[in-house]
Amino acid sequence: MDQNIAFLIMMGVLFVIWYFLLIRPQLRRQKAMQEMLAGLKRGDTVVTSGGLIGKIRSVTDDEVRLELAQNVEVRVVRGMIADVRNKTEPTPANDSKAEKS
Repeated sequence: MDQNIAFLIMMGVLFVIWYFLLIRPQLRRQKAMQEMLAGLKRGDTVVTSGGLIGKIRSVTDDEVRLELAQNVEVRVVRGMIADVRNKTEPTPANDSKAEKS
């Protein structure tokens, strides 16, 4: 009987160690990635999972339009953004330029 209790205690300790060393850090990385993807906005410079670097021209619910070079734009699935290099100040929702008085 004492061996069974010792075994259960050891398994519990191993699970706690497993949780803090493997599961918890992975959950934190996933949360940080979701926050990064939710915070994408026009003007940010990003890197895709394929290694392309571009500037965001527009963002929709599931796609991002990137400008890779002058007059070269591609559509990328939002989940394929791997990193944001330069964060920009928020831009107005209306993309049209303000009329000059």
